Amino acid sequence: MGRGRIILAALLALAFSACASRPHGTLVATHQVAPGASVVDLLVVTTRQPDDSEPGVMFSGERGHGVHFADIAVSIPPDASRVIGEVQWPEGPTPNPAIQFATVRAEVLSREAALADFNARIRKTPKRQVLLFVHGFNTRFEEAVYRFAQIVHDSRADVTPVLFTWPSRGRLLQYGYDHESASYSRDALERVLQALQRDRDVGEISILAHSMGNWVTLEALRQMAIRNGKIGSKIQNIMLAAPDVDFDVFRRQIAEIGIRPSVFTLFASRDDDALAASRRFWGNTRLGAVDPRAQPYQEILDRDQVRVVDLTGIASSDPLEHSKFAASPEVVRSIGARLAQGQPLRDGQAGVGDQLGLATAGAVSAVGGVAGAAVAAPFAIVDPATRENLSEHLGAAGQKLDPQY
Repeated sequence: MGRGRIILAALLALAFSACASRPHGTLVATHQVAPGASVVDLLVVTTRQPDDSEPGVMFSGERGHGVHFADIAVSIPPDASRVIGEVQWPEGPTPNPAIQFATVRAEVLSREAALADFNARIRKTPKRQVLLFVHGFNTRFEEAVYRFAQIVHDSRADVTPVLFTWPSRGRLLQYGYDHESASYSRDALERVLQALQRDRDVGEISILAHSMGNWVTLEALRQMAIRNGKIGSKIQNIMLAAPDVDFDVFRRQIAEIGIRPSVFTLFASRDDDALAASRRFWGNTRLGAVDPRAQPYQEILDRDQVRVVDLTGIASSDPLEHSKFAASPEVVRSIGARLAQGQPLRDGQAGVGDQLGLATAGAVSAVGGVAGAAVAAPFAIVDPATRENLSEHLGAAGQKLDPQY
């Protein structure tokens, strides 16, 4: 059996074994918060079909007409009782908020109410910064809600979080439907981005897209650039996490979007089994699985000024290594550290490895030598500025950086 079939078989086995444990009907408001728990307030924008057939569902995986809005507050257990980077999924509509995620508030809003609620929140946010999250394939509505709440909490980012959720049926064998649903939602996402750009209360927009969510994100940005001549000036960070996008298609998309230094950051990993399966399905390299040091990828990414964070080898709680950006405590907190400064993921002469909060100098002195630097700053290997900084640190310690870095 070839590696592709092995990966697909593993994905199927994992999916079917996990079906019984996936959350369902958990968005029932408890109006309770355990002592020491945190609450994340999310504004939700969705192209999903509303579903009031049973409590705690709110929206299905079917395609809705128009755009719908919701206000959802999620309680997250105290850090002492959970693993950072993981979602402690609620068991049913009445979870224990001391050890599980729980829905405190869940309400469908009109467009007018959603806009008023958003503006009230953004005015209280430092630097009036929005973090817009677009989830990936095989994601139910409530899973998107809880995952984004986890990202916001664990990143410690002081932002106004907005979840854009498109109609994924949340089934492994509905890959084609999900991909078409992402395309179905690109106009709506563009309208959201246009509205945020025009909103006088918004100071800065950061976008975090995962997996197939990168497809709808890049398509919406491409349309925005064609319509306006450029993407919005308030869009300062576009983070592409494990993008399930054909590399050649991405080249065309970014050509239309235009080159803006320090705006795009790609989180890639060559040990991502989900993207390996996707490559088998599509027959071409996925953007999130490229080797950024190999040609032609390095030349193209450098030319288009796309910053790359190489997560290959980074440990996370995700068995498929597809959600490292959120499931690795170090990575998700480093993203939050950069968002807190309200700047792109690279500025000045510091490299991505440094800017993500992994201090190479301290790591070298604490662990010692090239091995310590590689463990502490694995992101740094693809960023020339960080390589230079790392060489200086190693030179001061009497070490020499291996040419492969």
